[in-house]
Amino acid sequence: MEARESTLTAERDRDLVGPGADGMEPAEREVRWINVGDGERLASVLGGVALARYGLKLNSPGGALLALAGGMLVYRGLTGHCDIYRSLGLSTARRTVSPVASVLHEQGIKVEKTVTINKSPEELYRFWRNFENLPRFMKHLKSVRTLDDKRSHWVAKGPAGTTLEWDAEVYTERENEFIAWRSLENADVDSAGSVHFEKVPGDRGTRVKVLVKYNPPAGRLGALIAKLFGEAPEQQIEEDLLRFKQLMEAGEIPTTEGQPAGRRSMLGRILVGAR
Repeated sequence: MEARESTLTAERDRDLVGPGADGMEPAEREVRWINVGDGERLASVLGGVALARYGLKLNSPGGALLALAGGMLVYRGLTGHCDIYRSLGLSTARRTVSPVASVLHEQGIKVEKTVTINKSPEELYRFWRNFENLPRFMKHLKSVRTLDDKRSHWVAKGPAGTTLEWDAEVYTERENEFIAWRSLENADVDSAGSVHFEKVPGDRGTRVKVLVKYNPPAGRLGALIAKLFGEAPEQQIEEDLLRFKQLMEAGEIPTTEGQPAGRRSMLGRILVGAR
């Protein structure tokens, strides 16, 4: 099983970061490597888990083979790749590539959340534009280091004490109004996002709207399963914005450590936050 995974990983890396003689961008190679549709991927994972559990219960050589087959089905579902489909030139996955850098059209997860903060757009923009401030209210981030006026290096929490890292760039912005950024090539997490600061009429603060689109390493399937285990990205971003509001208005964020609502499942963290 380990040898098979190593071979597939090497093959995928070659497809995604090859010399470019085929004229394809890495994003397009990613889509071509994924050849199993979302419905099949979900069925593969659920069927594979059931088959593996049944095989392990048998506690016999035949059961071990069933468990191995179940593991291969789970791998097929999580990666979205099938060698048999590839050899036959088949694919049940959608293959549209978005012109937006970093995130594939219809492959990524899009989240939009809004909060009103009793501060001026100028103050909120200044705080956010210094990306090194983001880990103060985004719990999944360990650090953000500014490289230059446009680029920054991000480090996020992964499963079992691991970390995920990527470089990002600001590709468009308007002072005191909005900032838009995207991850660069070879990122552990392909993502793009923007934050908008709109003054609320009547001197009632600023409406902050965040839009994020990213590719979970396990694809839409990983996001779906993670949501079932309390790892919904919508909830994470909403909580980040509420902490941002508390930090900007009160100067501190109340702690919620030890409360059930603040606990996250390891399975969800693995599916959303690890390759």
